[in-house]
Amino acid sequence: MQELKDIKNLLDRLSKNDAHAFRLIFHAFSDRVYSFSFRLTRSQETAEEMVQEVFLKIWINRASLAAVDNFNGYLYTITRNLAFNTLKRLSIEEKAKHTLQREFADKHSDTEETVIHRDYQQLLNRAISHLPPQQRLVYSLCHQEGLRYEEVAQRLKISRLTVKTHMQQALRTLKSQFAHVLQIGIVFLSLGL
Repeated sequence: MQELKDIKNLLDRLSKNDAHAFRLIFHAFSDRVYSFSFRLTRSQETAEEMVQEVFLKIWINRASLAAVDNFNGYLYTITRNLAFNTLKRLSIEEKAKHTLQREFADKHSDTEETVIHRDYQQLLNRAISHLPPQQRLVYSLCHQEGLRYEEVAQRLKISRLTVKTHMQQALRTLKSQFAHVLQIGIVFLSLGL
């Protein structure tokens, strides 16, 4: 860990696409990012995802890192902004979900709700079935069986980070496939259908 004493040198190497320098920085700072993210979000899963997103941003913006004088401050700012954006997005999603549920309950009978729920479940199952095999398996173990990332990693004999990556990719795919379904539902609700 002698190399970590000169963070400026590591940032310079990283700005020149040095993957080893990136790994050293990740291992040195990922726990800090996780702790700070967890304090802000109070969610282990969200904090873990934020660690990946923070370091993804660092990798994407690596060319400009040689100019960073205060890496701790830079890391803090990225993490804080990402946490606030995540919390804002989650809050908006939660409010929209409650509004849709309330309006839906007011305008539709239980039978219609059951039919629609079944239809959405079928759409979800179809979307899950189109995921790549490893993503489908990880999604099933995490969301349908309720296993934690560590348990899935042990069961599949892969790293926890690989489980997390598969899970994030699966969720992104499913969210993108359902975004249009939710938009159509909002339009129908606004029209009173």
